[in-house]
Amino acid sequence: MVEIRQARYFVVVAEELHFGRAAQRLQMSQPPLSQAIKQLERQLGCELLHRTQRSVALSPAGAVFLDHCRALIRHAQEAEAAARQAATGRGGLLRLGAVASAFSWPLPLVLERFHEALPDVEINTQEIDTHEAATGLLNRSLDWAIVRQTAPVRGTTATSLFADRFVAALPPRHPAAGATGPLDLADLAGSPWVWLHRHISPDYHDAMAAMCRAAGFSPAPAHWARSVTSQITMVECGLGVTVVPAAASAPRPAVRFRPLRHATVTIELTAMTRSDPGALAERLTAIATQLTTAQAPPPHG
Repeated sequence: MVEIRQARYFVVVAEELHFGRAAQRLQMSQPPLSQAIKQLERQLGCELLHRTQRSVALSPAGAVFLDHCRALIRHAQEAEAAARQAATGRGGLLRLGAVASAFSWPLPLVLERFHEALPDVEINTQEIDTHEAATGLLNRSLDWAIVRQTAPVRGTTATSLFADRFVAALPPRHPAAGATGPLDLADLAGSPWVWLHRHISPDYHDAMAAMCRAAGFSPAPAHWARSVTSQITMVECGLGVTVVPAAASAPRPAVRFRPLRHATVTIELTAMTRSDPGALAERLTAIATQLTTAQAPPPHG
């Protein structure tokens, strides 16, 4: 395999067509340069340069090889630049995972600000469930995640972005949908509930359950969702009631959102990275923290 050093030597000799001038450009003596080119020719099994006592010329093989050597050097320079940019947080690739509701808030703001600051960084994004974040970070299919989780996972770091309150989500025909003001959660005890499996988002599930217990009942789930967004969609279909983070309660014609009276349980929106996150993930966490601290989600309901 041709080394970058060999390619550089050959390009300079091919451009100068004179070993003495090429050696001067490379800041080395001529004999080692001549030996390096001869070794390269032996390695390739062909003549790259026609040499006489008076001149040096490219062979047909040398002319083809020259183009590839220039490309090899260019790719090596690009790789070095990309590595330096990634190390300093100015360029590279960031693989991001987020729960569905985060694509409404705060991700649009966070990504807009991130692209303004680092336009050369490529971002690949995928929707994930909360329980998938740690696995993705540790196997390096993800570099950054935004989930509804606070429990630490070995090898990862969690940064709380926002403590969100819950609101009730009701279909328009529900008896409590037409009222105004805060709703007592106990008023929904006998309604069919849209629930979330615990393995998908343990903290979120447990917060919902704790809130219902505090209101004096344990709901019997009639329908099961895999995300906050699908919870709301099921309510929109008229299947039942549920509670969702207020940040996810964007107005919908077929859903009535109502604040909850005496509800003190909140759910954390959390940014997760590996314990050794790298400059890009650290920068994204810093931007997300700044934006969520300075700007609450838009009012809904």
